[in-house]
Amino acid sequence: MQSLALTENWPVSTAAAAVVRADGTVAGSRGPADHRFALASVTKPLAAYAVLVAHEEGALDLDESAGPEGATVRHLLAHTSGLAFDEHRIQAAPGERRIYSNAGFEVLGDHLAKAADIPFAEYLRQAVLEPLGMTGTRLDGSPAKDGTSTLSDLVRFAAELQAPTLLDARTVAEAMTVQYPGTKGVLPGYGHQSPNDWGLGFEIRGSKSPHWTGRSSSPRTFGHFGQAGTFLWVDPDAGAACVALTDRAFGPWAIEAWTPFTDAVLAEL
Repeated sequence: MQSLALTENWPVSTAAAAVVRADGTVAGSRGPADHRFALASVTKPLAAYAVLVAHEEGALDLDESAGPEGATVRHLLAHTSGLAFDEHRIQAAPGERRIYSNAGFEVLGDHLAKAADIPFAEYLRQAVLEPLGMTGTRLDGSPAKDGTSTLSDLVRFAAELQAPTLLDARTVAEAMTVQYPGTKGVLPGYGHQSPNDWGLGFEIRGSKSPHWTGRSSSPRTFGHFGQAGTFLWVDPDAGAACVALTDRAFGPWAIEAWTPFTDAVLAEL
């Protein structure tokens, strides 16, 4: 795909990108397939997938209590637990506001570790990474932000999100459905959004503007971006997903580069 060549103009030392069709085939890729990148918050979709596996296995229930009083696993996954961004401090009642929270995902990781009697990173490895053949992916720290991975591994994950093998398709559909509709909040890097739609661990584009995906991205587009200069989106209407990994922190360069890049990918598809 010629659109992937746009990554060569990004002001980064190393970049890798790929487009994955809904049938799992790779439409195109660019850059080193096995270079390990820091994921930052692109760790969260992987962590969320492990929680959903635990839900299907009966280790936990999405609506059981977890985190602040009145909050549930579902609230934590949907960033509506009321926990602050990077502190274990309550800022709102559960379900009241969309407060994007690393702390919430750390509480979630601890909750699953206790429920399954296994460290969260090990559960993630056994439940998600190993079955998908993601041998270059590791979690060394917070389930909110401390994952590292490769383009080839995230291509596998992008294929899984479009044609699930580890989860029932109905569970994945629920994860990509807006939780607590109408909830307002700040999307880091892009300001206040009303509504600020999220599913279960995955951001949903909806009507957000500005946004890190393309102007032509469908409202059903879901995924995540990370402060490490990384992103993964799936656009069901386009029948494809896109992964981009870089070694430069998110900033104005990414805001300028990512949207026209995604629009070019979608136009070529």
